[in-house]
Amino acid sequence: MDAIRNGRTRTAGVGTLTLLLVLTACTPAPQPSAGSQPPSQSPTASASPTASPSPSATGDADETAPPQPGDKVISSTVTHDWSVPGPTTPFHTDHKNPVPIAPPPAAPLPTLSAIGAGQHPSDVPPYDQLSFRFTGGFPSYDVETVPELVDDGSGLPIPMPGTGTLLEVTFRGAQSHTADGTASTVTSAPPPAIGYQALTSYAPAGDFEGVLSYGIGVGRPMGTIPETKVRVTEVEKIEQGQHLYVVAIQLDATAWK
Repeated sequence: MDAIRNGRTRTAGVGTLTLLLVLTACTPAPQPSAGSQPPSQSPTASASPTASPSPSATGDADETAPPQPGDKVISSTVTHDWSVPGPTTPFHTDHKNPVPIAPPPAAPLPTLSAIGAGQHPSDVPPYDQLSFRFTGGFPSYDVETVPELVDDGSGLPIPMPGTGTLLEVTFRGAQSHTADGTASTVTSAPPPAIGYQALTSYAPAGDFEGVLSYGIGVGRPMGTIPETKVRVTEVEKIEQGQHLYVVAIQLDATAWK
């Protein structure tokens, strides 16, 4: 499979929808589509598959466009509740997707279409969020702390200045490039230097042979008291006529309250 490096292709744009907030405005949701499989978490990670995040009072900070008729949330699942994904206890979630996930001209794997960022200071706990929006289905993924972010192609470190801790999220069975490998499929993304207190920055680290990875900069060491904990939420939804599968990485911002 041809591939392009997201490290060389960054798109700036308005942040995507705050996934958790739309739940308060949606109509009764149908059951998830047949192609969407329930996630499977590793036993070492804290998971709460039936929990739904609480709505925020701050508005849709990740929103890219006003809600349209027919927009609805199909499901919202906390796959990993507030805890620290240490180097020996990463968050791990499996999704079983057929390959190809859809016949041509659709992409053969879940495909990243947008990245969004938002702050939620009025939630309990308050948090900053980086969300990854896929079409086609949820990919499997791991979230872990790493000493440095390394480019998958060159093996060289990727600078992430102004961070106290680095997280790496690795999506498996996913891509962010077109079928011919000549362009990125990410149509909207925030600037790399996000500048929030808990969520400082992010950077692509690789997109090759079904493995897609990003680094996430955290504003302080996770071992500092109070800890900067992490929660992962999945939302399946219909938005602007598009079926989306969103993985939201949320960072506890309590230390800055």
